[in-house]
Amino acid sequence: MIRHSPFGSGHPYSVDTDQRDPVDPVAGEPLTLGVRTSAEVDTVVLEWDDGGTVHEHPLARTERKSRGQSVDGGHLASAQARLARAARGFAVTLTDLEPHRAYRYRFVGGPEVAGSAKAAASQRTRWFTVRGAAWRSAPDDAVAADAQAGLVPGSVEVLDDGERVLRVRAALALAPGERVAGFGERFDALDHRGAELDSVVFEQYKSQGAERKTYLPMPFAHVVGGRGWGFHVRTSRRVWFDVGASTPDRLVIEAEVDAPSDGAGVLEVAAYSGTPHEVLDAFLGEVGRPEQMPDWVLRLWASGNEWNTQAEVMRQADAHREHGIPVGSIVIEAWSDESTFHIWRDAQYTPREDAGPMRLADFTFPAEGAWPDPKGMVDELHDRDVRLVLWQIPLLKMRPHPRGQLRHDADAARAAGVLIREPGPDGRLRPYRNRGWWFPLGLMPDLTDERAAQWWTEKRRYLVDELGVDGFKTDGGEHAWGRELVYLDGRRGDEGNNTFPVAYAKAYGDLLRRCGKAPVTFSRAGFTGSQAHGAFWAGDENSTWEAFRWSLYAGLSATASGILYWGWDVAGFSGEIPTAELYLRSMAAAAFVPIMQYHSEFNHHRSPSRDRTPWNIAERTGESQVLPGVRRLVQLRERLVPYLSGETAWAIGSGTSLMRPLFFDWPDDERLWNQPLQWMLGRDILVSPVTEEGATAHTATLPAGEWVHAFSGEKVSGGATHTTEVPWDEVPVYVRADSWPRLRAVFTE
Repeated sequence: MIRHSPFGSGHPYSVDTDQRDPVDPVAGEPLTLGVRTSAEVDTVVLEWDDGGTVHEHPLARTERKSRGQSVDGGHLASAQARLARAARGFAVTLTDLEPHRAYRYRFVGGPEVAGSAKAAASQRTRWFTVRGAAWRSAPDDAVAADAQAGLVPGSVEVLDDGERVLRVRAALALAPGERVAGFGERFDALDHRGAELDSVVFEQYKSQGAERKTYLPMPFAHVVGGRGWGFHVRTSRRVWFDVGASTPDRLVIEAEVDAPSDGAGVLEVAAYSGTPHEVLDAFLGEVGRPEQMPDWVLRLWASGNEWNTQAEVMRQADAHREHGIPVGSIVIEAWSDESTFHIWRDAQYTPREDAGPMRLADFTFPAEGAWPDPKGMVDELHDRDVRLVLWQIPLLKMRPHPRGQLRHDADAARAAGVLIREPGPDGRLRPYRNRGWWFPLGLMPDLTDERAAQWWTEKRRYLVDELGVDGFKTDGGEHAWGRELVYLDGRRGDEGNNTFPVAYAKAYGDLLRRCGKAPVTFSRAGFTGSQAHGAFWAGDENSTWEAFRWSLYAGLSATASGILYWGWDVAGFSGEIPTAELYLRSMAAAAFVPIMQYHSEFNHHRSPSRDRTPWNIAERTGESQVLPGVRRLVQLRERLVPYLSGETAWAIGSGTSLMRPLFFDWPDDERLWNQPLQWMLGRDILVSPVTEEGATAHTATLPAGEWVHAFSGEKVSGGATHTTEVPWDEVPVYVRADSWPRLRAVFTE
């Protein structure tokens, strides 16, 4: 076997052994061509046809990681490790490509022939074609940019292969003192001036701040200071940004495009003038506005991956009640058969060969099973004023080979034509097989298509309209890899992949609406347009102080980009449990973000437990203040809900965010950038979290105005700093003085 995949796996940050690198070669720059082979292949030769002569180039053996990375622990670690294994293969590098010239190539090889340097040409690939591209200057109107964007004259360049424009590059002017914030959910900083970043949906799986990768990018940003403006690159394709890193006074945008070589206006850049509030309002008017969720969404969310039986869920619900820690919703992740993802584990039923939607009456739930009475469980939770959210994944699991209902679902999905597709070796389209490390080779429904989305979600209807489930955790929206994928509307993957998680959340929200429920979805992946679809959390992270700070940066960047309902896994969900100090500091900060929730990763039920429940953290750490501290914070959060509900309505009506960085309200106060991890919550509450281990005092940088320290009642004048002592279960919070009489009771136990 000799295998060459010109586009590779589609992994945006890794080069596969058997791919072409770069995929779109640039004349005068190196081009590496690689293959993977079976064990009997000893030598491989490249046959390179330049249109006049076929040249032969021997390939050298290479060994490198195909994709993935080393990770520490967690439910994805083993899966990632399998795909990060060393892949033996061969590669050759060419350096003499000419611009706008077409080339053909293939690989031949086999076992080495005794006494000869040549291989027996027992195997060969098909012929592949490629064109040499070159950067050239282009007229300014190749980029359709609003005047406010400040397009630098003469800065536009295009990467042209003689037939198509593949990329476009242009510069926007940056004035001294301007800061650049947004770009979706970003974990490493609030101000990105001086940085380089890109916009592509990716499952980093921990260390997002260090790796500077994100599940929820957007080609949108605020430019704060100076004249005050913002911009949006109107594309769903990948975009790279050089925010003054190479040239201090220029913000360089480079974007993938697909346009004729003689075309104009290959990329659009919208610009908005005004305050950050006005910029965000204009952006939301274009891409979609959030809608208000029911108040239970603003209460505590609780979950753990090992809550995988009805008995365990109710035990944890009982523990909340026993400890006086109110809970608004419980998320169950490990509820399904881990096969169909729409049938409860241990349920007995007759598979439907037509793969049509089932009803509750189709199932029998054995008393000895994991979920003996799902309906009774949901009803009891509702009686306790607790809502239920169920986990989902947008894949048909194909490993191991599907059986029973899953086999019928997969067959029906193929027959109904509801799957994302990709070209096969023969050029014909076939169902796309997931290339990521989680549920590898799974089939993926095209949820960007209304018919396919309904086909998929109607299988889950009984969960909502008969069982009473209140929402869905729409996990795993980042599995569409590869620019050559084909969506049902004809779009390629390079145009459609970033939009998939937006459509995923929308599809489940539409199901909930059809059943008369609020469209409560809880996603980690997203893109431009996600603002209009549900709530979000910041993905997977370890329980470290560094990750705590990364998560807060993520929240402030996401909310600055218009994500209204946002939260994170309090104190991390993976690895060893957090210290009591980190747990309480995180819980205290989470009491003042839109979504307050804790979660923990599956750990095979090993002892000691790694659940992030308050009682387990108290038991494992031996710190007596954990339980009363969490109780105090969550009860405060309950009192805060009416304020949050009212301020959410205000934020939606005003085109702004409930949680937002301080530059929104004080864009000219440079002092505030020295302490970027502070935010406004609504119009009246300022939060300055403690994010450093061992801190006993904290200094907040306050903007102008009169404030009241919420926990002491001390009046404080703004425009200065304010230092307070900070117990673990208290976050420095300041209330506008004129609102203090109305909000005093929130902070009174």
